[in-house]
Amino acid sequence: MAAFAPYLAVAATLSSAYAYSHNHHVHLRGEPVCAEPTYTYTYTEYEYLPTAIASSNSHGHGGPYYNPYNDIPLPFQWPGKPSKGETYAPPKPTPPYQYGGPAKENYKAPAWIPKGVDKLIPSLPKGAQGGDSYWGDIDCPHLPSSLPGYGSSSLPPYPSSSATYPPYPSGTGSGSHSYSANSTGITASTSYSISTGVTASTSYSISTGVTASTSYSSTSTPVSDCPTMPNTGVTRTYEMNVAYQTIAPDGVTRNGLTINGQFPGPLVEANWGDWILFKVTNDLTDEGTALHAHGLFQQNTSWYDGVPAVAQCPLTPNGGTLDMLFRADRYGSSWYHSHYSAQYSGGAHGPLVIYGPKHAEYDIDIGPVLLEDWFHADYFSLVENVMAGRFPPSNNNLINGKMQYPCANTTLPCVSNAGISKFKFQSGKKHLLRLVNAGAEGTQKFSIDGHQLTVIANDFVPIEPYTTNVVTLGIAQRADVIVEAVGNPGDAYWMRSQLGTNRCTLNDGISPNAVAAVYYENADTDSVPDTESDVTADQLAVCKNDALTLGIPLCKIPLEEPTTTETINFEFKSNGTNFIWFVDGSSYRGDYNKPILLQANKGDLDYETEWNVYNFGSNKTVRIILSNHGLIGGHPMHLHGHDFHVLAEGFGTWDGTVTNPANTVRRDVHILQNAQNNTDATVTPSYMVLQFQQDNPGVWPLHCHLAWHVSGGLFLNVLERPDDIATETIDDDVFAGCTLWDAYTAANPPDQIDSGLKMKF
Repeated sequence: MAAFAPYLAVAATLSSAYAYSHNHHVHLRGEPVCAEPTYTYTYTEYEYLPTAIASSNSHGHGGPYYNPYNDIPLPFQWPGKPSKGETYAPPKPTPPYQYGGPAKENYKAPAWIPKGVDKLIPSLPKGAQGGDSYWGDIDCPHLPSSLPGYGSSSLPPYPSSSATYPPYPSGTGSGSHSYSANSTGITASTSYSISTGVTASTSYSISTGVTASTSYSSTSTPVSDCPTMPNTGVTRTYEMNVAYQTIAPDGVTRNGLTINGQFPGPLVEANWGDWILFKVTNDLTDEGTALHAHGLFQQNTSWYDGVPAVAQCPLTPNGGTLDMLFRADRYGSSWYHSHYSAQYSGGAHGPLVIYGPKHAEYDIDIGPVLLEDWFHADYFSLVENVMAGRFPPSNNNLINGKMQYPCANTTLPCVSNAGISKFKFQSGKKHLLRLVNAGAEGTQKFSIDGHQLTVIANDFVPIEPYTTNVVTLGIAQRADVIVEAVGNPGDAYWMRSQLGTNRCTLNDGISPNAVAAVYYENADTDSVPDTESDVTADQLAVCKNDALTLGIPLCKIPLEEPTTTETINFEFKSNGTNFIWFVDGSSYRGDYNKPILLQANKGDLDYETEWNVYNFGSNKTVRIILSNHGLIGGHPMHLHGHDFHVLAEGFGTWDGTVTNPANTVRRDVHILQNAQNNTDATVTPSYMVLQFQQDNPGVWPLHCHLAWHVSGGLFLNVLERPDDIATETIDDDVFAGCTLWDAYTAANPPDQIDSGLKMKF
């Protein structure tokens, strides 16, 4: 955490903290992205920077850089250790510091621009903030309507003179072509091979004079509210290398975890109905890893859901691999992330876009907008603090991996004016933004000054559009929003993502509000916007999703009577040593060496109590009433392998009333609110009621997506149709991976400091 006394600024150089090269990485759909003038790009094979080396940190994890922020005492110790006879933890504390910190007067909010600086010109060199990541660069290309091969060999038309990305080959077969765009001096040559049932791959060599940045418009015919997934016969292959890397997203250097040398990681994209092949390599030197494609159903491929101790064993360090083949069975916006310990909170994640039917009109697909709280200590140190009763407050908030920090609040290395993300809008056009909360703990409140947001999808579910000035996203939630560019050609606006207040999130108060700049076509793209937000304090203090009367799905799925109903209670209380989470009296702790799914496949249903397995057998429809008795914040509850109906939410005991029973809200993450702390010292629990069809045999985690809550045991497993699991043929590579992990851990017992999924007690 940042040091707050004495409040002295320091001059610092990061030149020794990270390596940087002009050899950028290929964007994994094939074309280079965010190309800079004067660089020559040649893509032949994967490489990453810097080379992973053994850590010099005292805890033995996290990468090559000794991070002094790991050793700074937290501004409070919460929830602390239980005193004798104390059962329940105290409520979550409020932020300990004022907005901007004691050195606030040295900066101009909200981007913490040093006084005397009047331009948004990054002080850090290219590559310092997020390695080879292209997110947040103003010339990032916009997304197409689909990739080659969608539905049939007849592809959507692509413009020739206004392309912001290399055009895709049409049809099947192989060949080559060249193109030019906007008369900018950009040329490219393309080779490709796309065949039914075979991997599609593309390589490019580009020389750039200037960057193409003009967008395109597209039209489409109306689609059914409940379309049928096509069988494209195409596989999209992505090499995914997880490694340590020093990064400085807000000017403060720390050890991050990157995918292919990038934070956030590269875009994974496919068409609805494609197959996606993740070729995952663990380049970490001293811990396992595993990648999860969030929100996909994994029908008939549950062993590739990417959750260690549940669906697989972790990949071994120093080059362990696993090929994961699964269907792009949803369409819309999501993300992929590590599901090993809390690695995703350290940066091991990236956006996932699956193109499908266009159910609302827009002109320009801006692409992913990743929102996340950020910490100056390394992830392993953060989890160590959590296990010792010292939950860490976040130090900053990021949009697409960038923000700035008021560095005069710390005596430790920090570079001011590091750089923020920038976006381009075109006057009169409708822009699609794919919002993702990829953070560790914080509830995000997204807005753009002077603009309304039309929400058209929640998670992977297209909905009846509704308009708002602020979108609330719990961890792992997504929202597709359309923003009409109502400004003038020379305008600039602040885009904001603010951490919820009123104990919605645990932050230190100094920099909870991320900003990015939105520039219209004639604006100076280094200028500082001077716009104001209309999001009210009351809106920021609401720690829940929008009302269940909003976000109604376009595709209506009738609500059936449940064949079984389960009430599950969550408590945050003492186990005699620490405050931890209990699920019906049991705190989850996984066993990396004994994945539950593989055990079920062998017909063995004898599970340890601490694995929190709920066997729902062959019941057709399951209804679960979640009751939260904890006072430490809301829980974005995520069910793997399904969308679920959200029947109701509230406080106390559910009276059986279903909200909008003819067409309930459906999604894969919904916020279960914080319990109510009453004036008479009693607690009223909150509840949410979810329901799903058991149409997908597997072992499916149902868990809070807050990293520290999962670390503390707030996790259970839904065992669905075990008789069918026993008849499935699980790929040999999954079993082989466990053999390798068993051998590795026999010689190198892992330091499993948490539940194994996001406390050693």
